[in-house]
Amino acid sequence: MGNYVPNTAQQQKAMLEAIGMASYDELFSVIPDSVKLDHLDLPEGLSELEVQRLITALAAKNTVYPTIFRGAGAYRHYIPAIVKNVISKEEFITAYTPYQAEISQGILQSIFEYQTMICELTGMDVSNASVYDGASAAAEAVGMCCERKRQKVVVSAAIHPQTLAAVKTYCWGKDREVVVIPERDGITDLAALSNLLDEACACVLIQQPNYYGHLEPCEEISALAHQAGAKSIMSCNPIMLSILPTPRECGADIAVGEGQPLGMSLAFGGPYLGFMSTVEAMGRKLPGRIVGETVDVEGKRAYVLTLQAREQHIRREKASSNICSNQAYCALNAAVYMAAMGASGMQEAAGQCISKAHYLMKQLVNSGLERVYPQEFCHEFVLRSPIPCTILLKALKEKGILGGLPLNEFDLLWCATEMNTKEEMDQCAETVKEVLNHAFTL
Repeated sequence: MGNYVPNTAQQQKAMLEAIGMASYDELFSVIPDSVKLDHLDLPEGLSELEVQRLITALAAKNTVYPTIFRGAGAYRHYIPAIVKNVISKEEFITAYTPYQAEISQGILQSIFEYQTMICELTGMDVSNASVYDGASAAAEAVGMCCERKRQKVVVSAAIHPQTLAAVKTYCWGKDREVVVIPERDGITDLAALSNLLDEACACVLIQQPNYYGHLEPCEEISALAHQAGAKSIMSCNPIMLSILPTPRECGADIAVGEGQPLGMSLAFGGPYLGFMSTVEAMGRKLPGRIVGETVDVEGKRAYVLTLQAREQHIRREKASSNICSNQAYCALNAAVYMAAMGASGMQEAAGQCISKAHYLMKQLVNSGLERVYPQEFCHEFVLRSPIPCTILLKALKEKGILGGLPLNEFDLLWCATEMNTKEEMDQCAETVKEVLNHAFTL
C-alpha cells in the first residue's frame, strides 16, 4: 500500500461530487490561507536499525534516577516479570472495549476479572471497566452523586491537588459549586466539614491515605455526610487498601483511585488508569461500561457487556458522563499484577512501604529535617528543611537520588516503597546531613 488512505482517487472524487465540491481546495476554502501549509517538511524514511539508534539516542537524554524517594500519586513498585510477559502477548496488545462480545471473550474475561478484584479490594458490589486516571475517576464519582436539588460538592483540602483541579473543571462545566474543607494538622477538619454540610450538599470527597500520607477519620466523615443526606466518596491508594479497612467498611458509597501502583511503571506520567467501584444501589450510575458473566444457549460460561449507558453515545443532553472508552490495556495490566501478587503479596508490599517510610523519616529527622505534622502516616510524609529545598534536591540529584516533592520553599513530601533499600535510605540521610552541616558552617 502506497499510503494510509483506504480509498482510491476515483472514490474520493465521487464523494466530493456527492457534496457538490469540485476539489479539496474548494472543500477547505473556509480555512484561511494563512494557517494552511503547502507541504510538510518531513525527513526521509529510516531503516529499522536507524530508527532504533535514533530512539535510543533520544532516550539517553532522559534523567533516570537509580534511587527515588518521591510519590505524590505515582509510585515506583516492584512489578513481577510475569506481568509484562502476559500483557505483551499479541492478542492483548491492541486490547480495546469489545463491542462484539461473541468474538471478544478473552478481552471481556480479563476486564471481568479486573472488576472482580477491584470489588474485592474496595469491598464494593460493582466496578466499571476503568476510566482514564485517578483524577477523572474522582470527578466522575462526583457527577454520580449530583442531583437536581443537590449540586454542592464538598472536597477535602488534603486530597491530591490535581484531583481537586479535575473536580473543579468538571463541576465548572456543570455549574456546580465546589467547596474545599480546610485541613487541620494534615487531615480533614471535621468541625469545618460539619459546618459545610447542608441540604444542597451532594457528596463529600476525601482521600485515604491523603496527599500528605496521613490516615483520615473516614468512618466519621462518611457518617457526617450521610447525616446530611449526602454521599461519601473515598479516593484510595490500591496498595494500601490491602491492609487498611475497605471503603465499604468505612461507610463510603463510592471508591475511586489511581491504578498506577497496580503493576504500571512510572512511564513519565502515563498511561495510567482510574478505578471506580460502588454499592449496588448506585451501580447504574457508574460511567463507562460493566462486563458481566452469564451462560450462552448451551449453558457454557460467557462474558457480555452487561451495562453501558447508551445516552453517553446518542442522548448526550441527558448523560451524566461523556466517558465512552476505558483503559482496557492498563486494566489488564492491573488484573495480572493483582493475580500474580495475590492478597499476601500486596499486603507484604504495603507493609514494607510503611516500615521503610518510617525508617526513612527517622533518619532524615536525625539528619536535621523536622516533621511538619504529628499525624500517623503510611508511606508518605512531610518534612521541613531549614534551608531551601532546591539546595537539598540538587545535592541529592548529584548522588543519583530523586528527593521529595517540594510543597513550598522549605517543605518536602517524601515517599518510600518496597523498592528502596536500607543503604539507599542511609545514603539519602547522610547526604542531607552533609548539606545542612555545610550550610550552617559557612
